[in-house]
Amino acid sequence: MILDSKMILKKSFYARPTLEVAKELLGCILVREIDGKKLRAVITEVEAYIGEDDLASHASKGRTPRTELMFGQAGHAYVYMIYGMYYCLNIITEKKNFPAAVLIRAVTIEDIEYKKTNGPGKLCRELRISRNLNGIDMTLGRDIWIEKGLIEIGEIVANERIGIDYAKHCKEYPWRFTLKDFVGKK
Repeated sequence: MILDSKMILKKSFYARPTLEVAKELLGCILVREIDGKKLRAVITEVEAYIGEDDLASHASKGRTPRTELMFGQAGHAYVYMIYGMYYCLNIITEKKNFPAAVLIRAVTIEDIEYKKTNGPGKLCRELRISRNLNGIDMTLGRDIWIEKGLIEIGEIVANERIGIDYAKHCKEYPWRFTLKDFVGKK
């Protein structure tokens, strides 16, 4: 397998403020390697989760076995299940012991209908992302990683995050970012 390691996003990219990382992930390429074949998907929508004070974050209830990865090294995958049937892919950001991550909400893949990848559970199903990738270092170029985007991304739209009514005032934070041409749910 030949990789252009210059294209793979490094730990230093992720070890920065989460809102910056989230916006800069838009237009980047999520690569999933399965049985020697690479699926490439352009990231079109993300959400940021920052610290224990963010009531929408899993880390808001403190450090637990489930959330331990969120307190770990930047650039690692945090994969969890929702509704007992869908996986979600997040990438850990910022510094160790500060729980922050970016959820990949939507991607577009050439020759695959956008409606199949326009939600976190849908994209994980389409790219065969499951708990077996939980904790993987996404900066190594094995199984799953993110590469620099080769497209001009244009305007970024910021909105409230989706599906977090329980998060009190935190649900109003405009921490969902979308490429203008790929606006999903409102």
